[in-house]
Amino acid sequence: MGSPMVGSERLEVVRVREKFGPEVLLKVKEFRGETFLCIPKSALLDVLQFLKEDPELDYSYISECVGVDYSTWTHDRDLEGRFEVVYNLMSLKHSSRIFVKVAVNDGEPIPTAKGIFLGAEYPEREIQDLYGIPFEGNAEEPGMRFLLPDDWVGFPLRKEYPLGGEDVLFAEGTYGPAVEDVSMPHAGESFEGKTGSEDVSGR
Repeated sequence: MGSPMVGSERLEVVRVREKFGPEVLLKVKEFRGETFLCIPKSALLDVLQFLKEDPELDYSYISECVGVDYSTWTHDRDLEGRFEVVYNLMSLKHSSRIFVKVAVNDGEPIPTAKGIFLGAEYPEREIQDLYGIPFEGNAEEPGMRFLLPDDWVGFPLRKEYPLGGEDVLFAEGTYGPAVEDVSMPHAGESFEGKTGSEDVSGR
């Protein structure tokens, strides 16, 4: 079963435009057979709620929620803002998928979607921990990290974050490769020494 259509447009696009108007549906992007609805973050919860509860659409399942850092991207963008957060929704009624995209700049919060999709709670916390994008209503306690050790400094999926790490010991008793040979210093203190800023392998 494919996505329901209204003429040459997907039903989701038509219904969201009818409900919220063109000022909310900023752009519709088709890429490799998938449809992306680009909206302002102020409309995020309303659009997600509508996609879930509209009986014609029934996007009642969230597959994932991911973050993207476009700070070094030099090509055309769908939205303005350093970061994008993309919600991947699934309609079990139609066996179809829709992506909802919002953009924010550094330090700008996004309202949490966990009140609509409980499955958004952990992906949002992962994005917050790895990109530093805050989600209102879904934050860790001060001084606590979600995936990383509590003393970790910075957000390792940001584009400016340098490489670092330590040698991996393989089953044969050999090490490799030495990450510090090609890495740059960063402030993470979760390994012995400052990861990437000094030899941690002893070689």
